[in-house]
Amino acid sequence: MSTRRIRRRAFSAVTAASACVLLLGTLAPTASAGETGGLSIDEYVRMYDHPLGSQIAKVEGDQSTPATRQEALRVRDIGPDGRRVLASVPGIDVSGWQKNVDWQYWWNQGKRFAYVKATEGTGYKSPYFAQQYNGSYNIGMIRGAYHFALPDRSSGAAQANYFVDNGGGWSGDGKTLPGALDMEYNPYGSTCYGKSKAGMAAWIRDFHDTYANRTGRWPVIYTSKSWWDQCVATGHGFGQTVPLWVARYSSTVGALPNGWGFYTFWQYTSSPIDQNTFNGSYDRLKVLATG
Repeated sequence: MSTRRIRRRAFSAVTAASACVLLLGTLAPTASAGETGGLSIDEYVRMYDHPLGSQIAKVEGDQSTPATRQEALRVRDIGPDGRRVLASVPGIDVSGWQKNVDWQYWWNQGKRFAYVKATEGTGYKSPYFAQQYNGSYNIGMIRGAYHFALPDRSSGAAQANYFVDNGGGWSGDGKTLPGALDMEYNPYGSTCYGKSKAGMAAWIRDFHDTYANRTGRWPVIYTSKSWWDQCVATGHGFGQTVPLWVARYSSTVGALPNGWGFYTFWQYTSSPIDQNTFNGSYDRLKVLATG
């Protein structure tokens, strides 16, 4: 598929886990003893599952307040009939830490999209992925999958392929968002995984191009301004193709990571579960899903 076609399709729009989440034990996770190294499912998750934003919340803290939610979901537009239009869409993201999610509950809370953790590095697959990914879809949400990057473990291409092969693909059904690449602080060591800024940009490019070649869509990139500016900085060009999902647990979304002038998703709090907003109307969210 040509670069121009991929760019046109992808650029159409643009945390700690909490035990407070309501769970629904309707579908048991599936993972063999071999896949978990002999650990129980919950031990496996606790040891190897790093949720989206978990390291950002750990390093940068969560200063979100009720006013943050009001800012994230505030009314921005006036419709043609003169009525106020909510030009944002509420959503959540989940990982193995939430186990079997009560999707009806979150639908009733007004959440209309969800990102679900699929993989980490090239050695972890969420045992709760099927329940979460299919459950969010079946309740009516627009859903997508995400991958927690470990750039010092293997190449960007290897991790993109592992992600796509284990749930991180995309289909043009209008209810599946392009996969998201979670770039944040290293849970095991140095902040930038021992890479220079140019080396990190090249790693992300490798993931970015491989994912696009496999799926026909550019991935979403999730990050915080602080991590990105330390580890990638400028000159990467991802803002031309990639929807930005920014983590910022404060009163406003604030300044964006270098290279973007617009954000597509904002993860604005990790309490009582990771909560997000799409920066646009529901119709625009469907456009992003459709490609």
